[in-house]
Amino acid sequence: MKQRIIFATNNVGKMKEIKEILADLPNVEVLSLKEAGIHIDIIEDGKTFEENAIIKAKAIHQITKGIVLADDSGLEVDYLNKEPGVYSARYMGEDTSYKIKNQKIIDKLNGISPEKRTARFVCVIAAITETGETWTTNGVMEGYIGEEACGESGFGYDPIFCVHEYNCSTAQLSMAEKNKISHRGKALSKMRTILIEKVLEEK
Repeated sequence: MKQRIIFATNNVGKMKEIKEILADLPNVEVLSLKEAGIHIDIIEDGKTFEENAIIKAKAIHQITKGIVLADDSGLEVDYLNKEPGVYSARYMGEDTSYKIKNQKIIDKLNGISPEKRTARFVCVIAAITETGETWTTNGVMEGYIGEEACGESGFGYDPIFCVHEYNCSTAQLSMAEKNKISHRGKALSKMRTILIEKVLEEK
């Protein structure tokens, strides 16, 4: 019987990336909250990505008592004093489309020179084991904000976030290309190692 790991999200795009990166974990099934039949509203009132990731993981662990992963991630734009940061998902309101959010950021950077458009995606992954032990990992992807939204892949702020490695937005990359360099890919890769060495080896 496969061991279940519940990832505390219902974000379809995020879950697709997560399952791709963790696909080769031995004898493990990774489930979203919806797939696990969990319906809960979690108040993310932490001041940092790490605090919010742990808050989410703990909330689900209290319900399942099993292995739980959670992440908190966001976009930091240097010219905007690292906004939207930990409020990335709630920027301009949770129900505001990313098309509108992306355009707002582009508008705020209108006329700003390329060297001042620096930005990064940040991700922190938290894991809580069946015994309540907590682990966190992090990943950062450096880049810059483009002058317009480009690309149909990815989700969220991907269409406006560009990387020098490919000289395009992350919404123009294939999932394989993005996972190699992404903040979430880096954090998940580190967490994958911890799971194998510290958690799953006991099963």
